[in-house]
Amino acid sequence: MNAPDLMSKLPSYAPPEALGRNAHIAGRAAYDALVAEAEDDYQGYWARLAREFVGWRTPFTSVLDESRAPFYRWFEDGTLNVSWNCLDRQVAGGRGEKTAIVFETDDGKVTHTTYAQLLAQTCRLANALKARGVSKGDRVIIYMPMSVEGVVAMQACARLGAVHSVVFGGFSAHALRDRIADTGAAVVVTADQQVRAGKHLPLKAMVDEAIALGGCDAVQTVIVYRRTGETVAWTARDVWMHEATATQSDSCEPAWVGAEHPLFLLYTSGSTGKPKGVQHCSGGYLLHAAVTTRWTFDLHDDDVFWCTADIGWVTGHTYIAYGPLAIGATEVMFEGVPTYPDAGRFWQMIERHKVTAFYTAPTAIRSLIKAAEGNAAVHPDRYDLRSLRVLGSVGEPINPATWEWYRLHVGGGRCPVLDTWWQTETGGHMITPLPGATDLVPGSCTLPFPGIAAAIVDETGNDLPHGESGLLVIKKPWPSMIRAVWRDDARYRASYYPSELRGYYLAGDGATRDALTGYFTIGGRIDDVLNVSGHRMGTMEIESALVACTTLVAEAAVVGRPDDTTGEAICAFVVLKQPRPTGAEADRLAAELRVWVGKEIGPIAKPRDIRFADNLPKTRSGKIMRRLLRSVAKGEAITQDISTLENPAILEQLSEAH
Repeated sequence: MNAPDLMSKLPSYAPPEALGRNAHIAGRAAYDALVAEAEDDYQGYWARLAREFVGWRTPFTSVLDESRAPFYRWFEDGTLNVSWNCLDRQVAGGRGEKTAIVFETDDGKVTHTTYAQLLAQTCRLANALKARGVSKGDRVIIYMPMSVEGVVAMQACARLGAVHSVVFGGFSAHALRDRIADTGAAVVVTADQQVRAGKHLPLKAMVDEAIALGGCDAVQTVIVYRRTGETVAWTARDVWMHEATATQSDSCEPAWVGAEHPLFLLYTSGSTGKPKGVQHCSGGYLLHAAVTTRWTFDLHDDDVFWCTADIGWVTGHTYIAYGPLAIGATEVMFEGVPTYPDAGRFWQMIERHKVTAFYTAPTAIRSLIKAAEGNAAVHPDRYDLRSLRVLGSVGEPINPATWEWYRLHVGGGRCPVLDTWWQTETGGHMITPLPGATDLVPGSCTLPFPGIAAAIVDETGNDLPHGESGLLVIKKPWPSMIRAVWRDDARYRASYYPSELRGYYLAGDGATRDALTGYFTIGGRIDDVLNVSGHRMGTMEIESALVACTTLVAEAAVVGRPDDTTGEAICAFVVLKQPRPTGAEADRLAAELRVWVGKEIGPIAKPRDIRFADNLPKTRSGKIMRRLLRSVAKGEAITQDISTLENPAILEQLSEAH
C-alpha cells in the first residue's frame, strides 16, 4: 500500500470549534493568507514577523543576503541580545511576577521561578562568567541535568554574547571531550551529579575524566552546580556555582550582537565519523523559535506549556530555553523520566500543573501505551487531563495507531495532535499542523509552516508529482537555518547543499505528498530506505505497519542487512504487549506478524527476520539507536560507544533472539 492509498483510508479531524475560533491562526483561510503573503513577498513576510516577534537594539535594513549562498545571512545589520528578549523584555512588559518555569524534580519537589527571578539568576551567573574572562564569541560547554540552572547557564552565555554548546548529560566522557576540544571552550558549566529515576549519576566526574583524556587544554574553569551535595573530586580550576554567584550583582548589561552572531553550537551524536557542530545564529533563530512556539502550540498568556525534551537536544533549546521565554509563556520542566516512580508520572504532572499544551516523543508515548495496557492504575484515563488543549509529537514520525491512542486517551478525543517535522539544523518547526487551522490526518505532519518552501524532488532536484516518494528539500532559505558546520565549510556544503540539487537544502529524509490534500508524510531517513529486490521501502512505513497490529505490538524498529539474493533483507525488532515469547511461540507470532505486514503493505515488505525483546536499545532521551540494531542484524560485534544507552543489557538479549 503506498502512502496516498494509506492516507485515503485514514480519518480526518477538523480543528475543534472553540480552538479554531480563538486561535492565533484561526481557520484554513488565515493559514492560506500567510502562505500567500510569503509567496508574494518572501523577504517582506519574514521582515514583518521579525519586527513583531523580536526586540531589536538596532533595527535591521537588510533582510536576506543571498550573495554567499549557501551561507545565507538574515537581518545582518540589525543588533539584539537573545537573553534580553527572553527576560528583560518580558519583565519590562509587565511579566516580572509571572511564573516562567514550573520545575519538578525527580522526587516530586516543585519550584516556581518568575521572570524577574530568572533574570536575576541569569545576571548573577553572567557576571560570574565575565569575572572569569568569558566575553563575546568565547565558547562555553554546558553539561547539566534538566534544571532551571541549565536554562540559566544558556541564557547567561547569550547575555554575554558567548557561544554555548550544551552536551546531553547522558553522553560519555569521550563524547564530552570531543566537544570540549572542538569548540576550544575555556569554561565548562556542570553539576556534581544528576538524578534520574532515583539514581544519582555522575557529571562532575565525567568532566574530570574528559579533561584527563587530553585535548582540552583551553579549559581554565569548571563551574559546578550543587544538585545532590555528595562529595566530588576537586581541583584548582573548580568553583561551586552558588559561591561564584553569591557576591555578583543581579544586573548585567547585555552584549548587543549582530543578528548573525553565533548563539550556540549543537553537535550531532557522531554515530559515524566526527560529530558535526551545527551552528545557529542569534536573530533568525530567535525569530523562528518565538513564532513557531506561538503559532504551532497556539499559546496564549494563560497557557501552561510542557515540552518533555532534554535541554541537551535541539528540542530543549528551541522549545524550552528560548521559544517559550521569548513570548513570555509559562512552561513546565521535569528532571526525571516518564516511568518513575511509575508510568503515570506524565499524566500526574499534567493534572497537577494544569498543563494546556503537551509536547513529547512518539517513543515515550508508545512505552506508556504498553505500561497503561498492562496496569490500569497508570492509564491516562485515570487522571484529570481536562486542562489539555493541544498535544504535540516530536523526534520522529508518529504512526497512526499511536497518534489515535494519544488523541483519544491523553487528549480525551478533543485535542489536536500536532505531528511536527523539523531537525537540529532547521532550528524550529518546518512542516506542522496549526491547531486552529489544519485538518489532521493520523501519521501526517500535514503542511509546511507558513513561509517554508518544502518540496519533494528526485535525485537531480526535479519536482515530483504528488503521490510519488522522493527527497524532502527546502527550496528557499529561512531565518533559523543552520549557518555552518563549525570550522568545516566543506562538510556544510556536502551535507546540506549537494551540487546536484539546484541549491536546495537537503533534509536527508524521504517523503511523499498526498495527491489530494498535498499533505506531507515522512518516510524516514534516506539512509533508512531499504532496497529489497529493486523495491525501495522506508523503514518507517514497515514500522508503522507492525505497530498498527495493536493487539500484539507495543513498539518496533526496522533495519536492513545485506542479502546475496535480494540486496537487502528486512529485519524487525519487536516489543510485544505480552511477555517476550521464545521457541515455537516466538516462531508462531513472527509468522503472524509477517502475514500482517504483507496485508498492510505487500508481500515484498514482509520482514525476513523478526526478533522479540523486552525493550529496544534507547538513549536516555528515548531515541532508538538504530545503528546498534544494524550491527545486531548483521551479526557484528558492537564496537560503537554505548555509554548513552539507557538499557545496555538489551543488546545481549537482541543478539541471542531469533
